[in-house]
Amino acid sequence: MTTGPQGRIYDEFAKLMNDAAGLAQSAGREVSSAFRAQGDRLASELDLVRREDLETVQDIAARALAEVERLSARVAELEKRLSHNEVETVASEGP
Repeated sequence: MTTGPQGRIYDEFAKLMNDAAGLAQSAGREVSSAFRAQGDRLASELDLVRREDLETVQDIAARALAEVERLSARVAELEKRLSHNEVETVASEGP
């Protein structure tokens, strides 16, 4: 069999390709982390907020608005009762 030297060449070539693929993956991760870091720095300089923080604040604001509307309706009902009681008091004191 003459696969000795030729087989070794294929083995070396396969090893070289595996090393190249590993290097490419490593470079891809490095570029990705560099872009992420640059994006985070830019967002920090522009005073931007993260989506999760924005959604949390929007949820809090929606609940606060609902509470304000509920309390406004209650105040309106109490004012209505108060004015109705004042009318009854004035009518009962009558002439």
